[in-house]
Amino acid sequence: MFEKLHKFRTMQVDTERHGQLTVGADSRVTGAGRILRKTKLDELPQLIDVLFGDMSLVGPRPEVPKYVAHYPEDVKDIVLSVRPGITDWASIRMIDENEILGRADDPERAYIEQVLPEKLGYYVRYAETNSLFEDIRIIVATLMKIVTR
Repeated sequence: MFEKLHKFRTMQVDTERHGQLTVGADSRVTGAGRILRKTKLDELPQLIDVLFGDMSLVGPRPEVPKYVAHYPEDVKDIVLSVRPGITDWASIRMIDENEILGRADDPERAYIEQVLPEKLGYYVRYAETNSLFEDIRIIVATLMKIVTR
């Protein structure tokens, strides 16, 4: 399983103990972090992971172990069979996930029961059908989403 990745710190130090989900206008996110996250520039350091071969430009986003534990076993095998990536269809189509969670009464439960299954659907489809052409489509769609956001 993927252990570490590089990212800019966008949250205050030691805030993970209050939960690993970013929900709505989370007060733990710094001012600079909001800009980095909105523009997706917080993902740039992951290019180091791509260069070292730990990640790919396109592939299922890495997930923290706490949530990987909720993957059904058959799905886990499929999703973890491909290298994690910086972007994928789930990242594009669920770009405002933290706002969705911000509207939930129980964000943790909403993530596990609603958001995660939808993401896993995208991850499985990618793992089963990935191709260079599909990767190029995803990269172009990602750039368009960032520019038009």
